[in-house]
Amino acid sequence: MARYGLRQKAGAVVYDWPRYVRSMARRGAWVTYRNRSETLTIDPRSGGARCEWVFTSELHIANVYPATGRWLLRRATAEWPILFAERPMQSAEPRVSFIIGHRGETRFPHLLKTLDSIAAQRGVGIECIVVEQSEAPLVRGRLPDWVVYVHQPIGSNSEPYNRSRTFNEGVRHARAPLFVLHDNDFLVPADYAAELARRHDLGSEVIDLKRFMFYIKEEDVTRVLQSSTLPSLTPLHVIQNLLGGGSLAADRRAYSELGGFDESFVGWGGEDNEFWDRAMKRRVDAFATMPLVHIWHEAQPEKKAKLG
Repeated sequence: MARYGLRQKAGAVVYDWPRYVRSMARRGAWVTYRNRSETLTIDPRSGGARCEWVFTSELHIANVYPATGRWLLRRATAEWPILFAERPMQSAEPRVSFIIGHRGETRFPHLLKTLDSIAAQRGVGIECIVVEQSEAPLVRGRLPDWVVYVHQPIGSNSEPYNRSRTFNEGVRHARAPLFVLHDNDFLVPADYAAELARRHDLGSEVIDLKRFMFYIKEEDVTRVLQSSTLPSLTPLHVIQNLLGGGSLAADRRAYSELGGFDESFVGWGGEDNEFWDRAMKRRVDAFATMPLVHIWHEAQPEKKAKLG
C-alpha cells in the first residue's frame, strides 16, 4: 500500500473526515460516502447509490487511514450481515440461481467459503451451480451436496481460462428466473439474493448491488477461511463502481436475448465489461446498497488487473 505524507494525511482530515463521520452517523448513510471529487445519484426508493463516473475507484480515506475501512466494513455488515451456513433452506423451485466458474486447487478453499456465504441466504429460495473448466474433474465429490456440479472439459489445463464459457454453461443448467454470475472468491450478505429478487420483481432485468467491495489482506485470508463468522478486518482496499464485475444478476430472458457472455474473451478480464456494455440496453438497476468481501489470492497469470 502506498505511503502518504503529511500533506495527504492533513487533506484527508480536512476534506474527507467530516463527510466520512456524517456518513457513519445514521443507519444507511454509509452508502452515500464517496471521494470528494465524485458524484452519486441516490434512489429514494431503495436508498441505493449509483456512481456517476466511468471507472472503479478506491476510497481515498481508507487508503490514507486504513482504520476507516475497517469501521466502514463493520458499519455496512451490521446492516447487511455476511453469514455462513453449511447448506441453504430447502426450496423446490429456486428463485435465484448462483452460477460460479472454477478452475484449479489454489482457489478451492475460497470457493468453499463463498459457497458457505451463499448457503446462508435467507428469505428466498436459491440454488448454486459450480462449473469446473478443467482437463479432468478435480473438485467433483468435494463440494457440498446441495451444490450442482458441472464439468466443462478442455484439452489441457494449460489452455487459458474462459470465464464466459463457464457462465453460459451454468445458465443452461439453472432453474431460476434470475441468475447471479458470481466469482468464486466473493462473500455476499445473507440478504443478497432476497434483495436481488425484490428488485427483479419490480421490473429490473440486470442488477448490480455492489456498493463497496472490501479487498482483504493476504495475512487475513486464513482467519476468514477458518472462521464461522466474518472476523474484524482492515481492508487492503475499498473499491467503488465495480459494475458488472465479480457478481452480477441477470434475468433469464434478458440474458438469452443479449446472447450471454462473449466466449471470444479468454484469460481473465474484459468479458464482464463487455457484457455490462451490452446489458445497458436493458432495464438496469445499479443503485447499490451492499458490501461484498473479496478474499485475497495470488493474481491469475493471464490477468492484467493489479488487485489480487
